[in-house]
Amino acid sequence: MEIEFNHKIAAHCENGVIANMLRFYGFDVSEPMIFGLSYGLFFSHMPFVKLAGQAVTSFRTFPGVLFSRVTKLLGFKTETERFLNEEKAMAKVNKLVDAGVPVGCVVGMYYLPYMPLEYRFPFNGHNICVVGHDTESNVYTVSDPNCTEKVKITAKDLQKVRFTKGGTYPLFGQMYWVKEAPKELPDMAELAVKAIKKNCWYMTSQPSWLPFFGVNGIDYLGRKMALWEDKLGKRKAALGLAQIIRMLEEIGTGGAGFRFMYGAFLQEVAKLTGEDEYKTYSKRITEIGDKWRSFAAEAAGVFKRKQGSKSYPELASLISEIGQMERKFFTDLAAFNKNVMNRKNYK
Repeated sequence: MEIEFNHKIAAHCENGVIANMLRFYGFDVSEPMIFGLSYGLFFSHMPFVKLAGQAVTSFRTFPGVLFSRVTKLLGFKTETERFLNEEKAMAKVNKLVDAGVPVGCVVGMYYLPYMPLEYRFPFNGHNICVVGHDTESNVYTVSDPNCTEKVKITAKDLQKVRFTKGGTYPLFGQMYWVKEAPKELPDMAELAVKAIKKNCWYMTSQPSWLPFFGVNGIDYLGRKMALWEDKLGKRKAALGLAQIIRMLEEIGTGGAGFRFMYGAFLQEVAKLTGEDEYKTYSKRITEIGDKWRSFAAEAAGVFKRKQGSKSYPELASLISEIGQMERKFFTDLAAFNKNVMNRKNYK
């Protein structure tokens, strides 16, 4: 059986799966709106968590959070399940898909057979949606937001990517689906304004003794990066820098891409609320995204040891500048957004 499912490519896998799922249930919500409503913009630099042997740096909230947040806000009843038994995990997907229910799955990207080799990376946080199952051939139809069209995958390969061993995020066949959709969506303007309040709080409210998250995390990364070469040596410093570049430019949407997506969300909020000032903030976060991309280009020059490239303290200075920009952006946006909430009587 194959579900009649309208597949669309997306900038980010989790947002894309959610957008395609919501569309299946009759609600066309844009990818930036999903990202903004789930207050997905974030920053963390965690030297105590490793990916490919290097500290994890993330430019969004943690995997899986977007689906749970946005569906709850919009009035959907959903379910998420993890498994220790691989056969039970596959049987559950079969049961749901054969009943006409699209099923989101979190998988390891490295072993996806339809993914070009140059895009494969040992990252256990990629999202796909299973929308068909041929019981005779035991082949599944998958809507992967990274792909221009729906793709096929064998049962053996699907089971393998759902239970990929090792990595930063252990996989236990995690799957999620909609149990019940609302008849209509709530007031999107009010939801969006409240979500902005929460996103600003998450970025600016982290205490000083917890330096790894929010705008504190950007400052922390800058301070550490300035000393990398002296403390770690050239090779280890270069590997740490490569990890930052990878997270900024190569994995998923990338750090700058999430800033651009949030800017698109603020454009939609301006239209929903009639508050044009949100467009100014859209421009500001887009400019911050451009700064992150510029940093990535400079960092790549350092990694490749190009003549005239910057030193690690100079790169750290760029990070610190971006941190100051993000801190002021979220502080200013919080103040403006609070004013909007008061005027519109949003509690």
